[in-house]
Amino acid sequence: MDALTKLLHLSEEEKIERGLLHTPAEIAQQPRTWESTFSIFQKHRTRLAEFLKMAGFEDPACPKPAVFLIGAGTSDYVGRSLAHLLRRLWKCEVTAVPSTSLLTHMEEWLIPGQKYLWISFSRSGESPEGVSVIERALVTHPNIHHIVVSCNAEGRMIRCTAGKKQAFSIALDDAVNDRGLAMTSSFSNMVVFGQCMAHVHDVTLYEPILHTLVEAGLSFLPRAADAAEALATEPYQRVCFIASGALEGVAVESGLKVLELTAGKILTMSESVMGLRHGPMAALDKTTLLVAFLSSDAKVARYETDLLQDLMRKRIVGSQIAVGGHSALQLNGFAERYLSPDIQTVVPDDCRPPVDVLFGQLLGLFFSLRCNLKPDQPSPEGIISRVVQNVRTYG
Repeated sequence: MDALTKLLHLSEEEKIERGLLHTPAEIAQQPRTWESTFSIFQKHRTRLAEFLKMAGFEDPACPKPAVFLIGAGTSDYVGRSLAHLLRRLWKCEVTAVPSTSLLTHMEEWLIPGQKYLWISFSRSGESPEGVSVIERALVTHPNIHHIVVSCNAEGRMIRCTAGKKQAFSIALDDAVNDRGLAMTSSFSNMVVFGQCMAHVHDVTLYEPILHTLVEAGLSFLPRAADAAEALATEPYQRVCFIASGALEGVAVESGLKVLELTAGKILTMSESVMGLRHGPMAALDKTTLLVAFLSSDAKVARYETDLLQDLMRKRIVGSQIAVGGHSALQLNGFAERYLSPDIQTVVPDDCRPPVDVLFGQLLGLFFSLRCNLKPDQPSPEGIISRVVQNVRTYG
């Protein structure tokens, strides 16, 4: 029995006592919930395609709108995990913009005369920054079109856009509206829905990718759980996550998961692979666990393994773990351990985030237990909460 399954088999009384009632199950349920998210997309696909046409994506006489992927914290990292795929398939400018930045500097982000589509992601739909940004834009910039993707059908984001002709809102299954503090299944399911949107005009191209992601996730969970449990017993004080391209969103989200679930007792950093040499490497030491999400693209992977081999020669960190997209890869001196799903099919990097992030989530879970915290409520002083509170917004 793998380490995650052991937690799932605890009695309900022990789960409640140890703060394990929600988080392990929400991590474990993810591959199967991706299928239900795909079904939800299928139900709305025709209307979504019509909305995108109305927003200006099929007018050959005019440039396509610029797309902002909007969210705060983990919801922002959803956008960062999707920007490459949407840019590649929609063939327009796509930028992940934190709602926290739009709240304070909205006008600086907007170019007069430019058409925009804002896609907002939110687990609860109650983020004060995200709600304020949408409400303000509906009044001051009524020509901006909006898509809202939330895990809460009753959230303010969906309610404030209801009935607006320039808005289209989608609520995912309530099962992925995580009850634990950390966003896990809500993150990966909003990413999957975003990948579906990227393929809105030919979903038959995405369906086999989705099935591969589900297969990969199911095979990866037990391997990643056992590795995370073992690593959490080591005396690491910090974790550094690195990646390239779309997987940079996974690196940032993984860093946040470990930081949140350990209440900051384990410090984290995330960086692009090529960016690590340019200063951030100074933060690495023997107390550091380095996790590299390796590209499935052979050219990109050469750059990545060059860096990892250099780090191995210099013996800078305590340990190096490489996470790959498929099982057919030899270690070749760039890490002490290579983790991957048990699949031979190569999934493009810009579709891998839902699977790869499982390892970051599991590291957060098991480091949280090592720190004698309750993963469902890891912030005993209430410094962070499930939905950000007490943010005063100004018109």
